[in-house]
Amino acid sequence: MFSPLSMTVLEVLALVFILLLGLGLLALIVLFILDRSQRGDAIRRNYPVIGRFRGLFTTLGEFFRQYFFAMDREELPFNRAQRDWVKHAAEQEGNTVAFGSTRNLGVVGTPIFVNSAFPPLDNQYASTEPMVIGEGARHPYTARSIFNLSGMSYGALSKPAVQALSRGCKMAGIWMNTGEGGLSPYHLEGGCDLVFQMGTAKFGVRDAEGNLDDDKLREVAAHDQVRMVEIKLAQGAKPGKGGILPAAKISPEIARIRGVAQGQDAISPNRHLGVDDWGDLLDFVHHVREVSGLPTGIKTVMGTEDALEGLFDAIAARGADAAPDFITLDGGEGGTGAAPMPLIDLVGMSIREALPRLVDLRDSHGLHDRIRIVASGKLVNPGDVAWAICAGADFVVSARGFMFSLGCIQALKCNKNTCPTGITTHDPHLQKGLVVEEKDGRVAAYARQIIKEVETIAHSVGVAEPRLMRRSHVRIVQPDGGSVPMSRIYPGYSDLSSS
Repeated sequence: MFSPLSMTVLEVLALVFILLLGLGLLALIVLFILDRSQRGDAIRRNYPVIGRFRGLFTTLGEFFRQYFFAMDREELPFNRAQRDWVKHAAEQEGNTVAFGSTRNLGVVGTPIFVNSAFPPLDNQYASTEPMVIGEGARHPYTARSIFNLSGMSYGALSKPAVQALSRGCKMAGIWMNTGEGGLSPYHLEGGCDLVFQMGTAKFGVRDAEGNLDDDKLREVAAHDQVRMVEIKLAQGAKPGKGGILPAAKISPEIARIRGVAQGQDAISPNRHLGVDDWGDLLDFVHHVREVSGLPTGIKTVMGTEDALEGLFDAIAARGADAAPDFITLDGGEGGTGAAPMPLIDLVGMSIREALPRLVDLRDSHGLHDRIRIVASGKLVNPGDVAWAICAGADFVVSARGFMFSLGCIQALKCNKNTCPTGITTHDPHLQKGLVVEEKDGRVAAYARQIIKEVETIAHSVGVAEPRLMRRSHVRIVQPDGGSVPMSRIYPGYSDLSSS
């Protein structure tokens, strides 16, 4: 039998337990309300309370990784160091680090920029000058920024993601590529400059049979914000394969914008029908430029430089006026929402090899000032962008870098309509996590920080602004552990660094 004293103690302990349980339940309810109502963190908004563990584990990971988890630069497709740089830039936090670099400078292919003994003084720095694209078009485009947003369509991306990107691009003064899914109201609402991408299915400017409808193209080009047209031949993640938008992501609105049927996958042809050779392509570029009045270029992937040499030979035969106004070159390391693994893994030359070769082809045909080169393909950090400018690119574009600025956690669910951050899903519940008014500023901050730090690299190597950098300003690590100037590896480009 229990004594009265022991009964009292047990009753008190029971009451304390019930009180603690109640307080715990109340705390969970409060945290649930706080997480659901806050607008800055998509994970906590979509997954109240449980989502807090991600932040906790991320914080603890800094201390545990060296014992149990991958190091900062071991993950793919983007490692933690790359993602964290974008996150800090987007949140306008300091991107300074202490104690030394975690980057292994002995990895073959690593770029090392050549610092100047006498870099420009503070009052000798300059911002990157605007550059005109398509001087011969009825409406040339003066592009202000060297770094811009690559093609991601409405459909592949959610409505709030497109809205946030559009607004952020306007804030930063950069262009936004619509992707091949047509022009949506959400691209326009932010007020930024737009590059209309025309894929092989010609979404948004197609007739009932999938052919180009000139009247619809004129209607798109009539928008003041639409500044250029990009004819997509291929992208790095799936060369030779058309785009795939699963039926689950095709709402009535998306079907209307694209001009496709709802309830079935929207699959693009693997190339433009009727464009069977380089001559046909130049005819098509000319037609689109004449109908739209806008600078018109192409997006492609290099498999071999011999093939693209055929393009430049065709231009030489017709004259410089027949050339595309720009070429966007995607690398085999480019990304997408859905593609067969063999194409993602095995097809297409890397941007690191392809870009210098394309620049040399252009310049050797006397088209340096006629065709602008836009580099794309896993270029998300300042060093990547600076390398591309040194290699000869006029502009650099990124898609996944801007996804990280929106809060992407590399969940690799882009093709399943279950993106936990609301970026690549059309599930209204998940989209609630992405608050446009919070994310647009992050997009702009990321773009501004990239540009600022590329300009810092340019000043370090001894030039006033990025487009003055040349291949001699960067060295490439070789298999023996030493490094050589990129101008020695790819000597075809005129190195004007001393002029």
